[in-house]
Amino acid sequence: MRKFTLFIAVVVVALLLVAGCQRRAEETAAAPEAAEPAMEAEPMIAAMATDVGGLGDKSFNDGAYEGLLRGEPFGFEARVIESKQQTDYVPNLSGLAEDGATIVFAVGFLMEEAVKEAAAQNPDTYFGGIDIGGSDDLDNFQGILYKEHESGFLAGIVAGLMTQEYASASPKLNDENALGVVLGMFIPPVEKFEVGFIQGAKYVNPDVQILSVTSGSFVDQAKGKEAALAMVEQGADIIFHAAGLTGLGAIQAAKEAGVLAIGVDVDQHNVAPDTVLTSAVKKIPESIEVVLKSIVDGTFSGGTRVYGLEQGATGIAPFNAFESVVPQEVKDAVADATEKILSGEIQVATTRAEIQDLLD
Repeated sequence: MRKFTLFIAVVVVALLLVAGCQRRAEETAAAPEAAEPAMEAEPMIAAMATDVGGLGDKSFNDGAYEGLLRGEPFGFEARVIESKQQTDYVPNLSGLAEDGATIVFAVGFLMEEAVKEAAAQNPDTYFGGIDIGGSDDLDNFQGILYKEHESGFLAGIVAGLMTQEYASASPKLNDENALGVVLGMFIPPVEKFEVGFIQGAKYVNPDVQILSVTSGSFVDQAKGKEAALAMVEQGADIIFHAAGLTGLGAIQAAKEAGVLAIGVDVDQHNVAPDTVLTSAVKKIPESIEVVLKSIVDGTFSGGTRVYGLEQGATGIAPFNAFESVVPQEVKDAVADATEKILSGEIQVATTRAEIQDLLD
């Protein structure tokens, strides 16, 4: 009997072991295979070649670079190469494409020929041009233009009113009724800023004297400073510039002379918070962000995009430290002019030839 009981026990244990092994085999078969380690997607590269002004201009080039950085949430890595001279343009643009950039931006009107050449040579790379029109025969190139004259006009309204009717609002203003304009190289975007500014100032202050100097350079701060100081000596109490790095010299001159300045391209109040009244802006960072998003969405297309007040891409920057200094009447005049430009009641000129009567 003991032998029979022992035999039964052995059989039971064996059956339990078989059942356990079968369950483990079934569980193993049902378990999903271990996933392969996920490979991180390589970031796309959003690159730019600066114009000769380079980074650090606190204006045009810096604004474009900010736009590249806005592409990071879309999976872009920013890359930039600085051009030291105009002969660097084609090698820099083509080199970025050859190094694997998804899109390459050329920054500045003077780079038009170079970027279109690079785009033609690298059809598998997207290209963008700031202040450069598109080309019908280049599907991989998108040009971006702005209505700088609109921004200039609104800045001119502020300057024209503040220098005379509201000069008592700030000790930095005088009773001479004169304004100064410092330009870099005389190219279409710069001309539009100047023409709009003059037209806007004359719109609200027909008798204002406007002194304008074209320095011939976007990178010579000494020239900008010298030109601005000469204007201050002639009575100008607000200096507007459209001159890149050269313009930083003009702002510095205004600061040292105790007058006001109006910046350009981006909000330049941080250059001299106690001096920069406002800035005539165009939204370069936002425009580049739109282009980068179109690549991700698969909607990028060649041609030209033109941005202005209607798209919220031009206008003036906040008054910042001067918010309480600028009278409400001036702010209302800017708002009124904005509405009239949008409605077409005010037609803002784009060339000196169109406002010759205001220049004589």
